[in-house]
Amino acid sequence: MRMRVAAIGLVALGLLTAQLVARDDEADRVRAANEVVRDMMAAGDKGIPQDLMDHATCIVVIPGMKRAAFVIGGSYGAGIASCRDSRGWSAPSAVKMEGGSIGFQIGAGEVDLILVVLNEKGKQRLFESKFTLGGEAAVMAGPVGRQSSAETDAFMTAEILTYSQSRGIYAGIDVKGSTLRPNDDENRELYGREVSSRDILEGRVPAPTVTKPFLATLNKYSPYQAGHASKR
Repeated sequence: MRMRVAAIGLVALGLLTAQLVARDDEADRVRAANEVVRDMMAAGDKGIPQDLMDHATCIVVIPGMKRAAFVIGGSYGAGIASCRDSRGWSAPSAVKMEGGSIGFQIGAGEVDLILVVLNEKGKQRLFESKFTLGGEAAVMAGPVGRQSSAETDAFMTAEILTYSQSRGIYAGIDVKGSTLRPNDDENRELYGREVSSRDILEGRVPAPTVTKPFLATLNKYSPYQAGHASKR
């Protein structure tokens, strides 16, 4: 009997340890995403233009996206997304990205990636179980520099603009054909319960403490403005 109780205790301890490790992993990913946004916005002429950030409806950040050696041209990564409305930026929702045709133009094995979602249509893509970049969603490499013209074809026609860097250096990346989907398992670990990506991104779920620095960074570089992209 004692051995059975001890065995049950060890199993429970193992499950708790696994849960804490998973939560630590997701917390580390949130902190890494925060650093990626700060680095890209500090990149000057190689960074994301401020006027595009001002018009962003959602931001998806995938730190350390890796090339999958076992798939030619394939890549995978995990990150977080946040959307905004009149109240500000939402709590982040975990996402994962996979692709069989992603190519790192500089040959890097790991790249930080930001997707700038420009309009409500692009935002709605994030609520889907899975969508293809360049397929269902119009995606383009975003212009770099401190300022860009809001009248460019990219801004007027694309739903999503992509920005990437490797070790602090701008790194072109082709994401067309890759898929983006909610990461329900990591959302469960981050929020401690079952919660949908839609509820998170539409502001119906309070932000965990560990995500507050990330949201503060978004509010610093892209505060709410009347008439932003979600109204286009």
